[in-house]
Amino acid sequence: MDRNALNAICKIQLELSAVREGQKVVILSQGEERLDYADAFLAAARDLGASAYHMRLPAPQPTSGSWEVGVSQLAQLPEAVEALKKADMVVDLIFLLFSKEQMAIQAAGARVLTAVEPAPLLARLIPTRELRERVEVGAELLSKAKTMRITNKHGTDVVYKIGMYPTMSEYGYTDTPGRWDHWPAAFVFTGGADDGVDGKIVLAPGDILLPFNTYVREPVTYTIEKGMIQDIRGGLDAELIKSYMATFDDPRGFGMSHVGWGLDERAKWHGLTQFPGGMGMELRSFFGNVMFSTGPNNELGGPNDTACHLDIPMRDCSLFLDDEPIVLDGDVVVKEMLPAARRAV
Repeated sequence: MDRNALNAICKIQLELSAVREGQKVVILSQGEERLDYADAFLAAARDLGASAYHMRLPAPQPTSGSWEVGVSQLAQLPEAVEALKKADMVVDLIFLLFSKEQMAIQAAGARVLTAVEPAPLLARLIPTRELRERVEVGAELLSKAKTMRITNKHGTDVVYKIGMYPTMSEYGYTDTPGRWDHWPAAFVFTGGADDGVDGKIVLAPGDILLPFNTYVREPVTYTIEKGMIQDIRGGLDAELIKSYMATFDDPRGFGMSHVGWGLDERAKWHGLTQFPGGMGMELRSFFGNVMFSTGPNNELGGPNDTACHLDIPMRDCSLFLDDEPIVLDGDVVVKEMLPAARRAV
């Protein structure tokens, strides 16, 4: 994407995020990563009259190869965290999610936007106010429910007791002090009670394993009791999941994390075939997917801060809140959450 086009979409993003004259915007990057994004956000902030600067950290040290959430260089740079706390908005180009440092920055009142996906995807899934409205409808329904049941034709039948943890919404921009969002994104989620998830989840071919960024090839069966995974069975995919989780040597990785559904009709299930190397936000957002996650729930205020985390968007599921259908066989059935073109029919 050329510089002018990138500048333009970053300006739209900051306008939606209510950046204006007199505000302070800090762009956070590391090493050589996404320096073109940093320049574009700086130009956009300047055009909107905001005060902006770029905080560039050194390139990260090599790791063991496991993708660890909640780990950032900022843990060793408290003075940088203090500077970020003083911003009105932080644009995160390194992925701070689940880290104590991001939570401290938000607690100080700074709103945080993560933008790490490929630029063509940012442009195609640029957020809109209409999409935000539909996401917020879903969030309101979810926040009032006490149970969530998920089923599919492959044998999934799992019940989450919900209400213990807050409902979160992601719609791709943030204009509220202390709020985090991710560009692109369009889904709602919450977490089950720590001992309140029971049943079976059966992954089917075509479901997605993140952060593997791969599609499931053969069925995988999770058995869950009192919020903990007791068994994972299947073929190669099941073995890969278990091997990956074992590298963390942390039994908390077998806990159940967040759960919810996607609402962006522009997002494509086959997105991994188009944007290799991204973080899979398109897959988390595609319309009607039901995603469950394993591992940390500290993002929701829970006690589990394990670095072992998988997000698993599934196709063709049904999801019920207090026995009321929200998603049926992979299609959202609540009119207020449908795209405007479908509501008009």
